[in-house]
Parts: sequence; C-alpha cells; structure tokens
Amino acid sequence: MRIALIGYGNVGRALAQLLKTQRERYPFRIVGIHTARHGTAYDDAGLPPAPEFGPAAASVDEFLDRAKCEVVAEITTLNPATGEPALSHIRSAFARRRHVVTANKGPIAHAYAALRDEAKQSGVEFRFESTVMDGAPVFNMVRKNLPGAKVLGFTGILNSTSKIVIEAMREGKSMKDGIEEARRLGITEADASYDIDGWDAAAKTALLASVLMDARITPQDVDRRGIGRLTPERMLELKKSRKTVSLVSRARIGSSGVRTRVRGEVINENDLLASIEGTSNLLLIHTDLMGTVGSLVIKAGVEQTAYGLFSDAVDIAATVASKKPK
Repeated sequence: MRIALIGYGNVGRALAQLLKTQRERYPFRIVGIHTARHGTAYDDAGLPPAPEFGPAAASVDEFLDRAKCEVVAEITTLNPATGEPALSHIRSAFARRRHVVTANKGPIAHAYAALRDEAKQSGVEFRFESTVMDGAPVFNMVRKNLPGAKVLGFTGILNSTSKIVIEAMREGKSMKDGIEEARRLGITEADASYDIDGWDAAAKTALLASVLMDARITPQDVDRRGIGRLTPERMLELKKSRKTVSLVSRARIGSSGVRTRVRGEVINENDLLASIEGTSNLLLIHTDLMGTVGSLVIKAGVEQTAYGLFSDAVDIAATVASKKPK
C-alpha cells in the first residue's frame, strides 16, 4: 500500500522508521512527503526516512495529484480554533478517493460527523486512532469490542504537558521550567499555551464526545479552564495535605444533551487520576452494558503516536482487502 504524508515532524519521521522496520510483514511504502518548511519529495519506489526534499509543491492539491498514493497520512500541527488547514487537506484526499489516517485532532474535533459522511460518500476509509491516547486503542476498542453498548460518558487524563508542568511545580520549579522539560521530551504542542490553557485537552474532549457520543460539538463548546493560574506555592501547599492537581477531561449525558468540561481538578494523591504521571495517559469510558472500561498508555512518546497511524493503515488495508470480490 502506497502512503503519502502531509507534514513530516517528529511523528512523521517515527512513522517512516516504523514502516521501514515492518516492511517485510507489511509492504507499505511512502511515495510522497509534503512539508511547509522542507519542501516536497516523491518516489514511487519508496522514500527513505531521511529523504532529499525538492521545491515545495504549490499546494496540497498539486501534491496529491502527483503522489501516486492509496492512503494519505495527515500529520500537520494542531489548530484548535478551526482545525485548518488539516481539515481541507483531508477533504482534498477524500475528493481524490484516497483513504486517510491522521494524528491531527483538530479536524475530528471540529467536523467529525461531516468527515465521516464525506468519507463514506467517496467510498474510502477514515481512521484517527492517534488523535487521543497516543495510539492506544480507543475507537477501535469501542467499534470492535463493545457491540450494543452505549457510551454514557468518559473521564480522562489526556494531556501530558500539563502533568509534566504540575510535577515540576510540586518540586518548587516554575511553570516555565515545566514547559521546557516537556519540550525536551518532545510532547508539547507547537504552541505550548494550547497545553497550558486546556485547548489540547478540549480538542480531545470534543473529539471523543463527537465520535463516541454523537455530541457534534467543537472545542469551543467545551467548558474549559486550564492550569495557567497555578503557582509553585499553591502546588507545594497542596502537597503538604497530600493533594495534587490534574487536568481532567469529562463528558456525560445530561438532560440537555452531552455536557463536557476540562478542569484543573484538586484530587487526593492516591486517586486513580493522580497516579497517571509523566507522558502516561488514561481514559475511562462509562457505558450502560459494560460499566466502566479503560485504556491506559504508559510513558507514551512519538513512537506510540506513529504506531497508531501504522495500525490504522493496517486496518484500512485489511478492510479494503475484505471488500474485494473473491
């Protein structure tokens, strides 16, 4: 299966390396890479993880017209306000009847229902496991393993940068020190304020609510309050009473529909939500038939995000193969 990448940051490079190591079992190859910074590269025989870039294609449309791909991986940076330009990139792929995998939560958070319907109308597959939980099974788990169950809500610790910052302040360090540590780990958004102000978590919350609960909301609809007002003094004070703060995403079905929120919540140190440290993430899904089930990823990084994209490509290949006449 031939894959074209839009965006080639840390996740893109990790995906290229993963595809190389798995090529014997899964014969995928990257035939095109388009970036805003480095230019564009093409090779129908397959590009290496460190390709030589030429002049940038004039547009994503031009890139997709030239790249002879079956799957498009959209992995540009997050825009929580509108989901663009990633949203338009995905629609351009659909218009050319290309399957899409993405790690970009913006388009799903803003237009999941529309994109789902557009993919169906174009006869293509659309996967986005890496948009939440760094590729740990969430959407595939619900889709394949919870038949008949209705999702009533969820509780999640979904933003790693906020945890790193809070842990730093519990040691008396500044918020800036915590952000710098998160940057060294390569986990912050391009604009770290998206993490601190809760926009990354709000985008994931809107995305989860829309996909799992048909909420049809955007990040702007999430009742959001980040951790920007926290201080080392406040965290040390809480530490004395064996409490801490976690940026918690919540959703539940209320009388007026699905209610969502993101908050820096004060919780006990022995609370399950407080045990999720560093780059680990946790999502608890509350259902009617199965009760509460969860997904946990320990110390995730770009390799896990890349794996989510890879697993989506494998799933698409299997789905496409199952539809071919025998």
